[in-house]
Amino acid sequence: MLHSVRLATAADTVRLGAALARSCPWPEGPRLLYLSGELGAGKTTLAAALLGELGVTEAVRSPSYALIETYPLPGGAVALHLDCYRLSEPMELEQLGLRDHYRPDTLWLVEWPERGGARLPTPDLSLELLPRAQGRLAHIQSRTPAGDAWLGALLG
Repeated sequence: MLHSVRLATAADTVRLGAALARSCPWPEGPRLLYLSGELGAGKTTLAAALLGELGVTEAVRSPSYALIETYPLPGGAVALHLDCYRLSEPMELEQLGLRDHYRPDTLWLVEWPERGGARLPTPDLSLELLPRAQGRLAHIQSRTPAGDAWLGALLG
């Protein structure tokens, strides 16, 4: 399933992030959201809004330099915010210990997933932020049955 959303302002990006948090069928298993788009497209803004809606109170940092940031969520769950931009090859993901984070109580937000290639698990949702003269456009595509449920709840 594919859906497009027009994001005329940064506030629209924040609202989409919050709506994704509210509609996520989770923690019924690990949930994976891949965020693609050019530098400055709003990936981290969307991730911060999503995490804030889930109860993260600390500042959400772009994981560009650390590659990975983790955030505790209410109820003992964890959000993993990963940025693959600085990877020179997908094999470098092995050094991050990602397998340890693939648990039912973990939400993965992955920026620049195309740089991780097949070393990353299949996402539930892929979200691509595209620039436009009148604002951004977000293409959201479900890739798993859980992603179908997530997108359905988002649109519902």
